[in-house]
Amino acid sequence: MLRELKKNIYAVGVQDWDRRLFDELIPLPHGTSYNCYLVKGSQKTALVDSVDPARYQELLANLAEHQVKALDYIVCNHAEQDHSGSIGFLAEKFPQATVVTNEKCKGFLMDLLHIPENRFQVVKDGDTLSLGDKTFEFILAPWVHWPETMFSFLREDKVLFSCDFLGSHLATTDIFACDDTVLEGAKRYYAEIMMPFRSSIVKHLQKLEAMDIDLIGPSHGPVYKKPFHIVEAYKDWSSEQVRNEVVIPWVSMHGSTEAMVKHLTEALVKRGISVKPFNLTKTDTGELASSLVDAATVVLATSTALVGPHPQGLYAAALVGALRPKTKFLGIIGSYGWGSKAVETIKSLLTNLKAEVLEPVYIKGAPRKEDFEALDKLADSILEKHKTLGLL
Repeated sequence: MLRELKKNIYAVGVQDWDRRLFDELIPLPHGTSYNCYLVKGSQKTALVDSVDPARYQELLANLAEHQVKALDYIVCNHAEQDHSGSIGFLAEKFPQATVVTNEKCKGFLMDLLHIPENRFQVVKDGDTLSLGDKTFEFILAPWVHWPETMFSFLREDKVLFSCDFLGSHLATTDIFACDDTVLEGAKRYYAEIMMPFRSSIVKHLQKLEAMDIDLIGPSHGPVYKKPFHIVEAYKDWSSEQVRNEVVIPWVSMHGSTEAMVKHLTEALVKRGISVKPFNLTKTDTGELASSLVDAATVVLATSTALVGPHPQGLYAAALVGALRPKTKFLGIIGSYGWGSKAVETIKSLLTNLKAEVLEPVYIKGAPRKEDFEALDKLADSILEKHKTLGLL
């Protein structure tokens, strides 16, 4: 399908409508795409990134539709295989093509794809590459989300190819992002992929603000015709600003922890606080991750299984610890039968967060009157903490 973004700049990637899991970890309810872009200059032709190797034949068909007989350059912005995985095949198909990337990415490609060293042209931050009437400028962008990532900017056309940065897992026939659905997918993608690297994200956003950009072409999801719509969203998500929200990931084996979650939820709502409870046995991990982007407080609620947190509670704690949201306060509630080290275990998994741990409410057996009163005190404490942040 011929899809021209600007004169002689084409989207030639593929849509993966049926993929439902990424890295055997991340749910993809709306599939995904592997975007790559063909740039035809007056003297040279370049391909920016490639596709997942399982979809290589579709990429070849797209290049054939554009009557591509030869490639001079294959620009690699990121070595992760959903973008780089077909570069080895392309290097064989187009033996005259040079793989253009930075030094660290070159090392990754040599390890992951066994591309020989003599096929590379290494670029540094600010280096340029001329295709004749079109010029690439390369911008190193480490830790969005790997250490070797970079952006490629076409100066004359003001098109930024940002690879994973600013993308979204979404299969669609729409080439351009045009509604809030895309922004919702981008937020989920940010939460799952980019949120642990917030400090790096902030620095790279500052770089983009100084640039004159017409289009942003990420490596997943639609192209942005209003580039600073997504940039402004990223600025909000990666800022220190939180909302008057409490997220409660919970699991209950026999109903005691569930009763505590219901009581705490009602107590918080009565105090004017928005609550998002997630039953961990049923919830979508991506929705939970998205909810963590803005919440001022997270309360993890879990039963005890064999003196530790229930495995679902353990997973939720590990997930929150790994994603490192900007949440300011953490709570732990739950129940045990004969003994528990659940609180200590959960705390040990959340040390990555710069958050204040509130007094846990972890009880033996089914909750009694005094336990519900302790939950009311926890709700009062959260209310006061949110007030200190000016959220109420």
